[in-house]
Amino acid sequence: MPSLRGGPDVRQCLLLLLPFLAAWEAGSGQLHYSVPEEAKHGTFVGRIAQDLGLELAELVPRLFRVASKDRGDLLEVNLQNGILFVNSRIDREALCGRSEECSIHLEVIVDRPLQVFHVEVEVRDINDNPPVFPTTEKTIQFHESRLLDSRFPLEGASDADIGANALLSYKLSSSEFFFLDVQTNDELSQSLFLVLGKSLDREENAEVKLLLVATDGGKPELTGTVQILIKVLDVNDNEPTFPQSVYKVQLLENTANGTLVVKLNASDADEGSNSEIVYSLSSDVSSTTRTKFQIDPTSGEIRTNGGLDYEERTAYEIQVIASDKGTPSMSGHCKISVKLVDINDNTPEVSITSLSLPVQENAPLGAVIALVSVSDRDSGINGQVTCSLTPHVPFKLVSTFKNYYSLVLDSALDRETTADYKVVVTARDRGSPSLWATASMSVEVADVNDNAPAFAHPEYTVFVKENNPPGAHIFTVSATDADAQENALVSYSLVEQRLGERLLSSFVSVHAESGKVFALQPLDHEELELLQFQVSARDAGVPALGSNVTLQVFVLDENDNAPVLLSHGAVGAGGTVSQFVSRSVVSGHVVAKVRAIDADSGYNAWLSYELQSSAGNSRSLFRVGLYTGEISTTRSLDEADALHQRLLVLVRDHGEPALTATATVLVSLIENSQAPKASSKTLVDAIGREASLVDVNVYLIIAICAVSSLLVLTLLLYTALRCSATPTDRACAAGKPVLVCSSAVGTWSYSQQRRQRVCSGEGPPKTDLMAFSPSLSQGPESAEERQPPLDSEYVAKPLDVAVHHRFLHKKKHSGFYTLGDPLSSQSQTKW
Repeated sequence: MPSLRGGPDVRQCLLLLLPFLAAWEAGSGQLHYSVPEEAKHGTFVGRIAQDLGLELAELVPRLFRVASKDRGDLLEVNLQNGILFVNSRIDREALCGRSEECSIHLEVIVDRPLQVFHVEVEVRDINDNPPVFPTTEKTIQFHESRLLDSRFPLEGASDADIGANALLSYKLSSSEFFFLDVQTNDELSQSLFLVLGKSLDREENAEVKLLLVATDGGKPELTGTVQILIKVLDVNDNEPTFPQSVYKVQLLENTANGTLVVKLNASDADEGSNSEIVYSLSSDVSSTTRTKFQIDPTSGEIRTNGGLDYEERTAYEIQVIASDKGTPSMSGHCKISVKLVDINDNTPEVSITSLSLPVQENAPLGAVIALVSVSDRDSGINGQVTCSLTPHVPFKLVSTFKNYYSLVLDSALDRETTADYKVVVTARDRGSPSLWATASMSVEVADVNDNAPAFAHPEYTVFVKENNPPGAHIFTVSATDADAQENALVSYSLVEQRLGERLLSSFVSVHAESGKVFALQPLDHEELELLQFQVSARDAGVPALGSNVTLQVFVLDENDNAPVLLSHGAVGAGGTVSQFVSRSVVSGHVVAKVRAIDADSGYNAWLSYELQSSAGNSRSLFRVGLYTGEISTTRSLDEADALHQRLLVLVRDHGEPALTATATVLVSLIENSQAPKASSKTLVDAIGREASLVDVNVYLIIAICAVSSLLVLTLLLYTALRCSATPTDRACAAGKPVLVCSSAVGTWSYSQQRRQRVCSGEGPPKTDLMAFSPSLSQGPESAEERQPPLDSEYVAKPLDVAVHHRFLHKKKHSGFYTLGDPLSSQSQTKW
């Protein structure tokens, strides 16, 4: 800041006004300071933090920083006291040249939250450049015949400073022959003339030496000098003259090479060779000007010689000398002032400074993404620039200062929809025709954990055979997360629960990374038919998100239980029983009944009975019901039959391999008169109970068959309606199709009413298996037992015989069955 002069009262008043001026400037959106050029390092410029309303303690946490485009590190801020000071040498002439205004534009950026301030520091000129003449010595030739008051133009000095520091005054050393005439033209430029005040006599004074001193108006004053050597010539006493001393010309900066600038026409009053004129550029003309213009020495035409650029230089002054061919030669002088007219030949320049990349997808609206600055080297309307963005991007430009913009968020972001945006900023000037330029930047959207892992289905059905090895892989769950990186890293775990007195984790486990589900111990269908639990999938985001999927694990039965004889009935658990039979019984008389059960289910629990060979003619005398276990006579008894019969009954299930059990029946043939009373009474009671049981079974079978037939008819009608509604999916309808399995002993099914599908062969999957009670009469009077047909595809355990309601589907003759989730890739298993 400039020093304050005057009395103490004046200084106090100015000091009181400074805070109000700083407050007014901060309120207007920009701070203004001033600093003299060539100020020393550390020179105080202003209390920038205080003027911006920022606390000193928050400068470092909020990342307070100062940026200046193309200005390097001339100014710096002390973060301890918030003072803006001079950091390196400031040369106003290097920054702004001869421009009247010279300022350093600073951008003050503060994060958390982001704020951008603009500070303008005016660089004040000091008198640090002395006046400089084009040359230090100049030689002028004067004829002795020159008239009094003859004038010779001199090239003035130049001063790189501005204002009063560049206001020059001239003084010529004392001479009896010459004095200095300084004229100021309408453009505030000075013309110097050396005027002859006394006639010259070459014989008395052949040379005159003068010293021309130029003094600027700065404080302290600086001076420059040039030595002038005047040589007095004889003979040719008339010099060429121009119609005017100054010619003013305007040219467009895009003027083509060779364009005529001006045609000079000087005249000389002499005759002969003394009046022949040759034109040339003065030695004072700079080399730059010589590259831009050329003069024809004979015609006096000045034409352009090189490309002109208004942005490099706006005006040229050309000193021209017209010399005659006399001896000695005499010359006249004129000046051509060439001003260039700007055209729109510079495209705007766009600069993008990224601040907050990548952008979080949950960034608030109005968040500043980047800073954009534009410039145009043209002037006037050609240098006025407007900015626009590519359409359909969630950003907009907000003007913060002249030619400065902020790229801010205008609408919500979603990385899962668009992960990257290409933002193109177009800067267009207002010239005619308009010129434009673009700058692009890629705005990456950073992921936040806003998507939970998702399973393809909320529930999966898995079928596992019992007696699996410990650690067997039974299923793989898989969840996807739409997020990225750690937010999409999914881990799996069991949702712990109790199954009776045991924890779920004692039965199954899940691999945290792969999602593979393992059975930790062999599963037993007879203990656990259905294991239903949940698996949780959670991502690694903060906070973590998760979801659950339900697994229904059905334990399929294997034939691992042999038939077991019941402890009640005609044949007990001991496997051996004695029975008395009267010789008077007729064919088909029920002697005894073998009853057995199988802990397995389905086909593995379907039992058949057969009579093994034994001594005597027992095979022809007795038979056993294939599925009832009733031992009956095949004919009437006669005297030839052995008194004691030993029958061995083999009970076999239909598993693979089949498991068996045996029962021994000892039959004693007696005459009616030989039967003990107690035994006869017992036999009669047993026979009565068996007959009653047979009657009850017959009625029960008839009732079940009637209900099953009605159910079959209903399901067939429902299936027909469903298939007619969706003719393209006849094999496996969209509803709950019915699969009916039949054999010689009846028809049956199993219905889970769940989502698992059961399909056979190559057709579409079927969902349920319906079962019906046996439809064949199996009374004691049956002539023979019927075997299941060989082409039967499915067999299962009838409902009236089954003890456990389990199911098993099997296709005979090395067929296939299909169980499990229709989405599973492993849905066919060969039994």
